[in-house]
Amino acid sequence: MVSRVLLCFLFAVAIASVDCNLEGDILYSWKTILVDPNNVLASWNLTFPNPCSWFHVTCNNENIVTRLDLGNAGLSGPIIPALANLTNLQYLELYQNKFNGSIPSELGHLKDLVSLDLYWNQLSGSIPETLGHLNSLRFLRVFRNNLTGPIPWSLGNLTSLQILKLNKNRLTGVLPVEVIELVRFGNLGVLDVSNNLLAGTVHPTNSTGFAVTKIIQDPKARN
Repeated sequence: MVSRVLLCFLFAVAIASVDCNLEGDILYSWKTILVDPNNVLASWNLTFPNPCSWFHVTCNNENIVTRLDLGNAGLSGPIIPALANLTNLQYLELYQNKFNGSIPSELGHLKDLVSLDLYWNQLSGSIPETLGHLNSLRFLRVFRNNLTGPIPWSLGNLTSLQILKLNKNRLTGVLPVEVIELVRFGNLGVLDVSNNLLAGTVHPTNSTGFAVTKIIQDPKARN
């Protein structure tokens, strides 16, 4: 009986070790294609394959990555789809850098994600519809990028969302009614879609632009 318990324990440890190594491999492979002028990723080294010992990485009690904090780090390069394999990730904080390319649609598989902060980068392309699968998401901030295309109606599925900031991009079309209903029936307290190319005019409440009070879906409307 004791040997069976010991075997189960060793098996669990082995599985956790494999998970750690996989997550370390993913993050290290990302590091190799990023430009890091401030050397903030110096600790991301496979000499220490457990990424829980690396700076800017937070893990849970099982040594599984739950948080990446790389805001305002001076990094540039793409956001890789393989980040979706960090399946327990809750916070992806990549704001105020020079990340470019598109937002990977694979990020929509991060079912535990609470906060996705990609604002103030150089991201282009459309907002993936798959982000509407992130049922735990409370904060989605992608403002001050070069995003184009429509606002996905699927964002209206995010009933836990509290802050949605899409302003200062080049988004087109109309604001989906499904998203507006998050203000009326959901938990959304901050919705900012100002300074885009949306049909109609969006008026921020004040000079900070943190919320929207009036949306006119009329291309001829004036401020």
